[in-house]
Amino acid sequence: MADDLKYGYKGAEPTQSFGNNTGVFDPNDINNLIADNKWTTFGQLELIETKNVSASASAIFTDIKADIYNVHFMTVNNFDPSVDNRGLVLRFFENGVEESANVYQTAYQYGITNGTFSQERNTTEDYLLPTFNAGTGTNEVANAYNYFYNLGDSSKYSFQTMHQMTFNPSAQGIMAFGSGVLPQASTVDQIKCFVLSGTYSADISLYGIRYS
Repeated sequence: MADDLKYGYKGAEPTQSFGNNTGVFDPNDINNLIADNKWTTFGQLELIETKNVSASASAIFTDIKADIYNVHFMTVNNFDPSVDNRGLVLRFFENGVEESANVYQTAYQYGITNGTFSQERNTTEDYLLPTFNAGTGTNEVANAYNYFYNLGDSSKYSFQTMHQMTFNPSAQGIMAFGSGVLPQASTVDQIKCFVLSGTYSADISLYGIRYS
């Protein structure tokens, strides 16, 4: 790009920042601003970290950048437990302390490919469900995505929504969707993904959603 026509201006360049881009931009301008985290794209996914879990009981996202993002997005790919009929579960950390008490509230709907539809709900749970139970047979895995809201806001509750598809130990597909909440106004700064027994393998990615 020509130095005397950067961002469509001659002479002094305007200050560029997220939410305040001024000028006429060519592709190189846009790429440079994206690299500097100054290009405005509301709703864009920004990868925080990927955990490639292999034969481990838990994985903890210790830096979720809750001071930057008000909405987080998590993908779970090929969750494969070592113990049959087990799902991935999740807990929040509040100011570095794991919340393991029976304080979470959850409500999930599910449908099985045999035509069965039902629900799971609880007002005194000690974890959230990012996936339902998978098996240990070939391709008996779970895949899911979850959204989290208000984790870094100490004045609000922390919410979860989830959608998932699992192939269970009975060789049946299970779709599920639903939500959970930690009904405590607190700052959540870490997320733990674990199994209640045995170990698991999965690729879990956590993103922040830049929207303001």
